[in-house]
Amino acid sequence: MTTDSFVPLNMDRRIAVCVRPGDQTWQDAPQAPVRRWPLEREAPESGQVTSLVEYLPNARFPEHQHPAGEEIHVLAGVFSDESGDYPPGSYLRSPAGSRHSPFSREGCVIFVKLNQFAAGDTREVRLRPSHQTWEKRADGAVICVLHRFAEEETVLYSCAAGQAVDLPAGPGELLVLAGSLQSADGDLPALSWLRRPDLAGHGLASREGTVLLVKSNSTAGAG
Repeated sequence: MTTDSFVPLNMDRRIAVCVRPGDQTWQDAPQAPVRRWPLEREAPESGQVTSLVEYLPNARFPEHQHPAGEEIHVLAGVFSDESGDYPPGSYLRSPAGSRHSPFSREGCVIFVKLNQFAAGDTREVRLRPSHQTWEKRADGAVICVLHRFAEEETVLYSCAAGQAVDLPAGPGELLVLAGSLQSADGDLPALSWLRRPDLAGHGLASREGTVLLVKSNSTAGAG
């Protein structure tokens, strides 16, 4: 896709968006043997981006800087950079101005958000599953808080089959990591992505045991 023909993708965050596996095709990245599945994108190779990214075996990116931060959740395989190796379930945050040279020996799939850190959010996070703490709520859901800053919260949310999903009011998004989710938009299988101006309600329920990555009260603002 050329710069002249580029149209921003899903950048008006006042509009609800639901993307399921198969709704789009993987796209080759220009910098490395990597494929991308964009969910929202502000510009061809810059600006705010949310996407699924697949590193093919032995893929490497050259060293690069994150102008306004990078957030990663490892979905499959092992993601690596100078700070170590990160298995499935790992959560990483690299603040504005940080640099790294990511790679994957065996290949991996990650969920990535670029250039969406709030001003003043300078915390670096390297959180493997073995260091994540889960807590059971009164409604039966099990929650793991990955990051909080100002009005933004990123959590893992696990619930049993048939259980209603009670998410906070306000703007946010979720990615189905395992199982499937019932919603007003129909069933959402694993790797479905849902973004809404208000996450609360909408008849969300777990069709089977479901694990979600949930970001609420996003600081990114409306497009």
